[in-house]
Amino acid sequence: MLKFEPVQSLVMRVLIVEDDKALADGLTRTLRQSGYAVDHAETGELALAPAPRNTTICGARYQPSSVDGFEVLRQLRRDNHSGSILILTAHDAETDRVRGLDLGADDYVTKPFSLPELEARVRALIRRSQVVKSPKLRFGRLSVDTVARRASIGSDVLDLTPREWAVLEYLLMRIGQVVSKEHMLQAMCSWDDSLTHNAIEVYISRLRSKLHDAGIRIRTVRGFGYMVEDPDAV
Repeated sequence: MLKFEPVQSLVMRVLIVEDDKALADGLTRTLRQSGYAVDHAETGELALAPAPRNTTICGARYQPSSVDGFEVLRQLRRDNHSGSILILTAHDAETDRVRGLDLGADDYVTKPFSLPELEARVRALIRRSQVVKSPKLRFGRLSVDTVARRASIGSDVLDLTPREWAVLEYLLMRIGQVVSKEHMLQAMCSWDDSLTHNAIEVYISRLRSKLHDAGIRIRTVRGFGYMVEDPDAV
């Protein structure tokens, strides 16, 4: 089970609840590389510890000695937990899928699965939950409409290409965190297999120019990647 808690603007903290240590370790490494802050708990009891409001939950169906994943899901929804929940399971029977969705899961992934697909589904759940809360977000003087996929500085709408928007959205989803060119390429590779590191540099350069008046700084972290500094941070 992965629990996502906003810790800085749109940055998410992930709690993995999974009794399979190898799987939990693999998910931990992958999500940390993607810019999430990750913790791990091994039991359902720990998953049901008091959780911050408006978190996002990605749940793995597992079988610890006492509380299984379906029971964790049931209790979270009973307690009006508002986060999103994804079930990750080796059981792909229709009855299992129906049960999980009826109990309140937002998505369902069966094993074996690819890590890029899982990351994409997590990003989709986070985007969906943020849009429900507020489709319009602010970062200093920059306003972002996640439904219209439009950004503006004051009353001036920024002229962004689809790829520039994709890079900006990816960075803002991880504001305050270092992200690598490689992970940006992986997030955008379905658009064009010929996309290169140099292309990412071009989009970053264009965004820096367009965001200058908003006070948004995209910093190069040499040897690692890029980071958008939070303009609202004290």
